[in-house]
Amino acid sequence: MDPGEGSGHHGNRAVRQSPHKMLKATAITTTAPAADGYRLVAWLFLRLLGLIYVTAFVSLAVQIQALAGAEGINPIGEQLARAQELYGPLRFVRYPSLFWLHAGDLTLVAVAWGGALLGLLTFLGRDDRWLLILLYLCYLSLYHAGQRFTSFQWDYLLLETGFVAILLPGGSRLAVWLFRWVLFKLRFLSGLAKVLSGDEGWRQLTALQHYFETQPLPHAGAWYAHQLPDWLLRAGAGGTLFVELVVPFFFVLPRRFRHAGAWLTILWQLLIIATSNHNFINLLTIVLCLFLFDDRALARILPRRLAARAMERSPLPARPRPLMATLTIAAALVLVPASLVSAAEMVRRKPIPTLSAWLDYLEPYRIANRYHIFPTIDTERYAVQVEASRNGHTWTPLDWRYAPDDPAQMTPFIVPHQPRWDWQLWFVPKAPPFLNDFGSFLERLLDGSPPVSRLLARRPFGDQPPTMLRVRVYRYRFATPREHAEQGVWWVREELGPFWPLPALDAQG
Repeated sequence: MDPGEGSGHHGNRAVRQSPHKMLKATAITTTAPAADGYRLVAWLFLRLLGLIYVTAFVSLAVQIQALAGAEGINPIGEQLARAQELYGPLRFVRYPSLFWLHAGDLTLVAVAWGGALLGLLTFLGRDDRWLLILLYLCYLSLYHAGQRFTSFQWDYLLLETGFVAILLPGGSRLAVWLFRWVLFKLRFLSGLAKVLSGDEGWRQLTALQHYFETQPLPHAGAWYAHQLPDWLLRAGAGGTLFVELVVPFFFVLPRRFRHAGAWLTILWQLLIIATSNHNFINLLTIVLCLFLFDDRALARILPRRLAARAMERSPLPARPRPLMATLTIAAALVLVPASLVSAAEMVRRKPIPTLSAWLDYLEPYRIANRYHIFPTIDTERYAVQVEASRNGHTWTPLDWRYAPDDPAQMTPFIVPHQPRWDWQLWFVPKAPPFLNDFGSFLERLLDGSPPVSRLLARRPFGDQPPTMLRVRVYRYRFATPREHAEQGVWWVREELGPFWPLPALDAQG
């Protein structure tokens, strides 16, 4: 019952209560969740953010040696040397990383598993600001160590969200609006990028007729979605544009509109999870939607005792600490204008000369990002297949752990894990910048690098490395329901020939 309800229900009759009951009633009233309060929201948000941090760090922990270890694709030691040569005294500012203190395989793994432990502590209820600062610094360090393997939208989103979360304990309600700003940017700019790209799939609402088949790591849900009738797929494409271009404006409207915007956004994220292996980004988007609700809304679905305990332990106080309120205002005065400038550059498709230098200094920290998720949709799927040999006569195809290769196999459902190498393979046939990493991967295989070899589902020759490699490219499409039923395949592929510019490698060449 609302604290103001029932005040005139007894007419002129005096109603007396004992002092003890009056004190108890007053205590309940002052701690009851309010429609304009976010203390319960803040408590739940940090618990769930900690859990997402755990998944992100664990996902990196099992592959970071292959990506940035001494025998990895892009060793951290070489990265630091390049940064020192490029930036000189500014290297700590332009390449912020804990690995300046010590770089090595053990340190990489320790930071990844240490970050997972810190995330677990946050999930279990530690709201210490220093814990959130360490989480941000650990992930920022791994983000830089991963280079192209970690330069993706979900990494940006986690870093930006993690940075704003530092302002939450003891902070002001302005932090709530900063989280809404992050969510608004993520959704609206992704929709705007689709419109600005000029992609025919989005213009003609045919994007989903190809998306499920050509996305990086589809699971079985994508195959079933691909079989839906065209009218429903067109409706889905139109719905995506509506949810990304119109619904974000609900976030700044009164309570009912905010709730509607939150539920529509959550529904779309669940549909994406049901049809795509997009790691933790959809889960993090759902968690950000918490700030579109309020304490009264959450109190209706959480157990009463849990809600009461959360209100008592909330990181967001009824009265913010002056220092934190000041820091939050200062952060808002930097983050919001920087994001607006970045968005303006996206619309203009060129830098703004007087402001680009400012953004360049913020860019290494990933705290004011612009987002453009799937602005264009491929209409055909191409994939590379690496074949290995030890004698030059018998060739064995490498078995990717997650990326599509064998037509009879479908990528399993792996959310929230992000297999960085398998995701990168999607770019290799069409994006020249990724060829350097691909070539380094092949060289490491010939060297017999254990961390890189573990990226494969199985080693073709056991403990022995291959002596020769060759690369071929294929065109893939989903099998029809009849082909799937009769042949037991998920994919049908067509060989297109050797992959240029990396047709073959050998251990001596």
